Amino acid sequence: MGMFDSLKEKLNIFKKKAAEEIEEEEKEAAKKAQAEPKPQKPVPKEVKPVKVEKPAIAPPTPTKPVTEPITKGVQKPPKPVEVKKVTKVKVDDSRSDKFTDGLFGWKLKPEKIEELLGDLEIILLESDVALPVVDAIKAAVKEDLKDKKIKFGADTAAVVDASLRLAVKRVLSTEKRINLDEYIETHEKPISIMFVGVNGTGKTTTIAKVCYRYLQKGKSVVIAAADTFRAGAIEQLEIHAERLGVKLIKHQAGSDPAAVAYDAIEHARARHRDLVLIDTAGRMQTNTNLMDEMKKIKRVVNPNLIIFIGDSLAGNDATNQANEFEKAVRIDGAILSKIDADAKGGAALSVAKAVGKPILFVGVGQEYKDLIPFSSTWLVERLFGKSASDKGSE
Repeated sequence: MGMFDSLKEKLNIFKKKAAEEIEEEEKEAAKKAQAEPKPQKPVPKEVKPVKVEKPAIAPPTPTKPVTEPITKGVQKPPKPVEVKKVTKVKVDDSRSDKFTDGLFGWKLKPEKIEELLGDLEIILLESDVALPVVDAIKAAVKEDLKDKKIKFGADTAAVVDASLRLAVKRVLSTEKRINLDEYIETHEKPISIMFVGVNGTGKTTTIAKVCYRYLQKGKSVVIAAADTFRAGAIEQLEIHAERLGVKLIKHQAGSDPAAVAYDAIEHARARHRDLVLIDTAGRMQTNTNLMDEMKKIKRVVNPNLIIFIGDSLAGNDATNQANEFEKAVRIDGAILSKIDADAKGGAALSVAKAVGKPILFVGVGQEYKDLIPFSSTWLVERLFGKSASDKGSE
């Protein structure tokens, strides 16, 4: 299956079922509205006519003829008002055709909303979405639908779709946002980035993709092979560095990883390089020695950024891994690899919300160029397609 295919299929089934149930609710609400008696206008009381006597009118007093034009006390005509051209403000009306504040609308019953949320919870849990994230999505959908008046005759499938889109965007939004391209342009060089994650997540390949991205933007890059516990990791980076034409700083297997990272930064500083990408060991996040090693590297080189690399196919495990590295070294963001093969989408929905740090990039293939910036809009479009408002804003 392709990217998010399993989750998309389940969400489409949910939207169809929810739309049908909401239509039944609408029919009941319409019948109830028609059955309610209309308020009667009050009948005015009979008013007896009152006889009014006319007052005596005195004869008019003769006045002198006017020989001069009267100017005193007469206002001059106002100056014409200058009409300025008003620029129209573009309003997002993507939801205005579904909800209303007026009389011609109806509200979903609270128990119906809870029933729909129960179905949604099962779908999300089956797709490896972390439980706290499931609860956050449900809360966002409930907040959007409760006490809202749905227009009579509105497209009920569109109502469900709009609420789900809004909920996913809210869940993916984080207080801390990083545009890595802008960060690299605006900060003092060399900029050091430390990459953390467990073995098998595509960490080494992802580092090579990041290197390629910034070489294409005209930046000079140095790679530090600080995963000294695995000789294969050093060999992999050697191959990538040779293909990309960049300098690789390495020591012998088993040497101090912090020393490798330090030497790489000093090399970059002496030769006025822009970026230092630091690979690190990737044993399981529950390994105490591994976490102590990460802390030491951070303490010695004080990198500008620490980025977690997670495997999208790992689902909830990716979220747990990110949480452990966040506790140990305080990550600044995440990159999800292999997302093109992720049919469930759980990691993409969970990591940012669970850790509170933004997803910067996603890996969508095996080539160096297959690394693209991540955004909530990108994910929503992959799950639900482009909305009318998205198409109009292009």
